[in-house]
Amino acid sequence: MTTPDRSEASTPGGSIDSDAELQARERLEDQLILDLERDQFVTETSRPVPRAHLSRSAVAWLWILRVFCVLVSLMVIYAFVASLN
Repeated sequence: MTTPDRSEASTPGGSIDSDAELQARERLEDQLILDLERDQFVTETSRPVPRAHLSRSAVAWLWILRVFCVLVSLMVIYAFVASLN
């Protein structure tokens, strides 16, 4: 049994489902996950998630964040090594 994706969910009139209906569907999906046996749960959760399609600005900000993390890591390593002497 598969449920429609949130982006595909619509009422017969063609409008998007309300927040309450989406929350009710999520609670139902969570309950179904809790009722799975261990091997079924592992199979469902080990399925890879497709790569997200991001805008160029989002990709640029993520690269800036990566560079920042590397620089801060290098600074922490330098401060640690410098304090050893």
